[in-house]
Amino acid sequence: MGKATVIPFGPQHPVLPEPLHLDLVVEDEKVLEAIPQIGFVHRGLEKLVETRDYNQFIFIAERICGICAFGHSMGYAETVESLMGVEIPKRAEYLRVIWHELSRVHSHILWLGLAADAFGFESLFMHCWRLRERVLDIFEKTTGGRVIFSVVKVGGVVRDIDAVQFAEIKRVLEGIKDDYRQIMNAFLKDSSVKNRTVGVGHVSHEDALALSMVGPFARASSVNYDVRMLGRGGYAELADFRPILDDQGDCYARCKVRALEVLQSIDIIEEMISKIPEGDISVSVKGSPVAGSEASNVVEQPRHRIQMVHRVDRDPVQRQMRQRCHQQDGKRPVQRRGPAPGGKIHAGNKGQNQEQRNLHSQQADPPFAVIIADSSFVLHGGKPQAVHGLLRAGRRKAQMPVDLHRVR
Repeated sequence: MGKATVIPFGPQHPVLPEPLHLDLVVEDEKVLEAIPQIGFVHRGLEKLVETRDYNQFIFIAERICGICAFGHSMGYAETVESLMGVEIPKRAEYLRVIWHELSRVHSHILWLGLAADAFGFESLFMHCWRLRERVLDIFEKTTGGRVIFSVVKVGGVVRDIDAVQFAEIKRVLEGIKDDYRQIMNAFLKDSSVKNRTVGVGHVSHEDALALSMVGPFARASSVNYDVRMLGRGGYAELADFRPILDDQGDCYARCKVRALEVLQSIDIIEEMISKIPEGDISVSVKGSPVAGSEASNVVEQPRHRIQMVHRVDRDPVQRQMRQRCHQQDGKRPVQRRGPAPGGKIHAGNKGQNQEQRNLHSQQADPPFAVIIADSSFVLHGGKPQAVHGLLRAGRRKAQMPVDLHRVR
């Protein structure tokens, strides 16, 4: 029996697998345990929002993550609209769904490319990112941006898409669909890829539930949960929606779920384009949320499980202590979501592989503050389970299904 050794893994470069740091306990070449180092990347977002009103915070929210910028801004806007009793035009709801699903296509193709790079398939990585550029071109033509779009506002959207642009989007997506199927076949049928993904990083259905896994990570372990099933906003107009599931729970299953969700998102976009009604794209919103008001919202959005707390407390230290505290007996952390002194909003934005939960609070008496806690605390829990028993050479492939993003 060999000697156990602790090998630090990371921090990884923040542009790719995010700032991930693990302590790997290995015996010879076998990983016995992976101990995640939990922490925050401080960007000053929480402090910045103290000087902004609820409209301006949209621009801050969509900068939490560039990959899923639209989902953050949409989730925040929908929550404020619910809090203030604002009903946006149907056309705006459809446009939000179209842009949101384009973000999902973009994010999944990017993830698949990074997964290909992780197991050494460089040309497959390049082909994935080649298709991703065509999705970004659609964003640029319809929103003016490729990463940050700034088209969502409280009350609707700020830009419309005309019939000519819709026809061009459908044409581009049809072309992407044809090329993408060849890439998908490489991920799902190529023997060299399957040798590197089948049976690697297995997480059972029971463990996925116990660890609160979300998104494609959970659905690859047969957790039947997708917020879009609730049919909120434009998603209520879909003829039929069923989440993509797999029961294998390994890296191959997680690749398969994402690969099939790309085609599903394209179908949703095409259905929205065929059904979108004419009319206005926004309504005027005046005033501020009423103190003591409360609303809740859940959105399936790209990549993150992020908790955002907007609340009004005179003592910011006590505010954070109430929201983030640990049990005294050493068990897992608990988050207390008691009512804020003023109103509050509960908004869950569930990413393509993760879930975002927003809690917003507004009171007539300042200060107004925001607390952000994202999905790393949840998805880090699946890391030790996914890499346990692997050889050191396989730990990178196992980590790819766990999208980690730590921002504050």
